[in-house]
Amino acid sequence: MKTITRSCIRLHARAGTKDEAIRLAGQLLADAGYIEPAYIDSLLKREQVANTFLGSGVAIPHGMIEDRHLIHHTGIAILQLPDGVEWNEGQKAYLVVAIAAQSDEHIALLRRLTRLMQQPEALDTLFHAENPLVLIAALGDAAEPTPTPQPEAPTWPADAEATWTVDYPNGLHARPASRWVETAKRFPCELRIYKDAEFADAKALTDLLALGVTCGSTLRLAARGPDAQRALNALHDTIRGLSAVEQADAERARRNALAARKTKPEWTPSGAPRTLYGLGASPGLAVGKLVRHVSQRFDITDQPGDVVAEGEALEQALIAVRAEREELEGRTRQRLSAAEAAIFAAQRELLADPVLTRDALVTIMQGHGAAWSWQRALRARIDKLQQVDDPLLAARAVDLRDVGERVLAQLLGIERQQLTLTEPTILAAEDLTPSDTLHLDTRHVVGLATSAGGPTSHTAILARTLGLPAIVAAGPALLAAPEGGIAVVDGGTGVLYLDVNEADQRSIAEVIARQTAARESLRAARHLPATTTDGHTIEIAANVANAKQAAAAVDAGAEGIGLMRTEFLFLERNTAPDEEEQYQVYREMIEVMAGRRLIIRTLDIGGDKQVPYLDLPHEENPFLGVRGARLLLQRQDLLYAQLRALYRAAQHGPLWIMFPMVTHVGEIEALRGHCEL
Repeated sequence: MKTITRSCIRLHARAGTKDEAIRLAGQLLADAGYIEPAYIDSLLKREQVANTFLGSGVAIPHGMIEDRHLIHHTGIAILQLPDGVEWNEGQKAYLVVAIAAQSDEHIALLRRLTRLMQQPEALDTLFHAENPLVLIAALGDAAEPTPTPQPEAPTWPADAEATWTVDYPNGLHARPASRWVETAKRFPCELRIYKDAEFADAKALTDLLALGVTCGSTLRLAARGPDAQRALNALHDTIRGLSAVEQADAERARRNALAARKTKPEWTPSGAPRTLYGLGASPGLAVGKLVRHVSQRFDITDQPGDVVAEGEALEQALIAVRAEREELEGRTRQRLSAAEAAIFAAQRELLADPVLTRDALVTIMQGHGAAWSWQRALRARIDKLQQVDDPLLAARAVDLRDVGERVLAQLLGIERQQLTLTEPTILAAEDLTPSDTLHLDTRHVVGLATSAGGPTSHTAILARTLGLPAIVAAGPALLAAPEGGIAVVDGGTGVLYLDVNEADQRSIAEVIARQTAARESLRAARHLPATTTDGHTIEIAANVANAKQAAAAVDAGAEGIGLMRTEFLFLERNTAPDEEEQYQVYREMIEVMAGRRLIIRTLDIGGDKQVPYLDLPHEENPFLGVRGARLLLQRQDLLYAQLRALYRAAQHGPLWIMFPMVTHVGEIEALRGHCEL
């Protein structure tokens, strides 16, 4: 972080509101040339999606990631408010440190602030300092001492260790972290992940997320106990194996964000409707009646009961919600895809957090009721996640609230609330959980608008997959908007128009009708051959994992299946599928394809796809080692079961077999020999 300058410090300032304080601090950054004035609005937007109150009278407003192009140079501004300003209810800020960071240069500053928060007298001196040099000395680069590790870190005797530098572009978020946890739980030994002097239990998802691991962080993996080295190797393989997937997902998200961030709106009103500005989360236009979705609230009073009975009640509620998440995961995989289903798999891991369960049970043992104890433990874990200085990780608090409140509903015997809708609706809410989004009546809900949330949330991902135009972070004014009026959502520009007049209603209906007609025209032509202007026809084929996806691909215009990935038959189970199970799957694929080309790839395990029950040896680079063709040649039990199933299925229609990851002719000859036995 660049050294703090006097020009970016204002002493004895006064602000009546949080927004005023943020604007004052932001103006210091703009006047010093660090930011475009428009970045001040980004500082305010952040307050709608994250809590920037650090604690102990210190707030750290900072802008949205997608607005970093408005930062000229990394810098900070300090606003001293001796009388304080209310930041959130019950929280007063006396020092406002506004951050404009082009990457992660501000992390050192946060460390200094965190240390000062442990020294109330030193912090109070900054709140009332008369000379800016006092603040510069405390928070500038010169204040950074040589870090000293906590005593805890070196005194934990590990039996096996490894280090890894994080190359996930979005850091460690819920989906990869849940894979880490799955691997760690396969082993009886203790596993820890260290980031500097902090550590997390590798078997506790919330602990891992609370570390705030970002791209470029260096982690130390440590294991102690039975089978420690094998456990460490397996965890290390899983971690590195996810890198390519994370990098591909980040690039896809970047392209989607660019596509969604339209500079020119597809429609503008001729009248002057009230307009709310948020962030585009899912592109498209929608018009409908504004209806508010009110999240289920749990007003729980402590009702102590028998300790054993209350503990058993919590256990049964947890079992029921885990089963519910598993069923929801399966339905989402069938309805949407494996990527969206992974959202609910990650929620199951959040629910399996041993610290969360332990804290609730300890409170029950102290004589409190199960529901009250669970809510208390849940709130503590949510607060911990929300304090992480990374919007992607902090957003996972919504997922924890989603699944945690389902447990409360089970304990209290409360059914999920359902909105009864009869006409096109724009649904307005403070925020929507993934469960809320997936349970929407998409026959009538045509668009979404939330006052909080962010474009990287799981709800935004589901909205895009469902094709629902959506905006997020529209601010508290959304919740004050009267229901019943006609509203228009522009998910591309992040704008919501309220109480649109009749002329504009007709205008937007015409635009949407033209867009729908254009889509229908394209859909009607989907089965035409893809022939170039000079007469060359190109086959259009799809990649799929099951028969349902194959049917959808054919309906969308695919002329064949260029790749069926059979490894998905082997994942998320405890034993390999036998010949009969595989035969039924491949035969169903052939029947769906009805004579069209079908290429089925044999098992390709390794890299980003690990199968615990195969007990594969540790490799330095699992992407290039024993996988694909080489694995099948070594594990002929797997090879023959798959080949027999494929040959049996081929009696019912055309089928091609692809062997993956072949490196030389000898492997082809060996595989061909097995096929021709």
